[in-house]
Amino acid sequence: MAIPVTPDDFLQSILSEHVWLRSHLDGLKGRYSEPQRAYHTWAHIEHMLSLASEIKDQLNDPLAVLIAILWHDAIYDPQAKDNEEQSAELCAEACKTDCPEVSLKRACTMIRATAGHTLDNVTTETKSDCMIFLDIDLSILGADDTTYDQYDTNIRREYAHVPDDIYRVGRSAILSDFLTRKRLFFTDYFHEKLDAQARANLKRSLVKLGNPSP
Repeated sequence: MAIPVTPDDFLQSILSEHVWLRSHLDGLKGRYSEPQRAYHTWAHIEHMLSLASEIKDQLNDPLAVLIAILWHDAIYDPQAKDNEEQSAELCAEACKTDCPEVSLKRACTMIRATAGHTLDNVTTETKSDCMIFLDIDLSILGADDTTYDQYDTNIRREYAHVPDDIYRVGRSAILSDFLTRKRLFFTDYFHEKLDAQARANLKRSLVKLGNPSP
């Protein structure tokens, strides 16, 4: 019988060595509690930490992945187009004094990669960790129907300022782009675990948006 993992398993294993991170947690939790957020909250971070706990033995630089998880949505304005860059810059400034330079550079690269969820600008030495990080970030796509539908609802709440017709077009384009990818998840671990359910969820969302899947 597998022992359940918790967000603290991964987090605490790194905090024990890098205690300086503790001083940032309350501030980060405050950011993830901002009123414009419905999905991009601390619960999203905790979910990512739980998945990281499952496969932490596969990580080359666990500190970099942890930092990327903690800061990747630290700045989130649904009306802005540079949240990822702003979050990476915030991370770099916050961690520059205490974090090893190599790990910080990798973390910021991973944060920037969430802009398009591709590996286009990811260096070879960061690629394997970034693949895992991006898969964890998008793991919600492969959640059970109820959890995914709540995610879908929460994303709409975050974009409440967008009229329905415009939202349907924009959201459909994003989901269709994911659905037409040969693989939604970069790693075999998450591909095998989540791909089928994720595709079913995406197709269901597109039907609700009035745009059946391609």
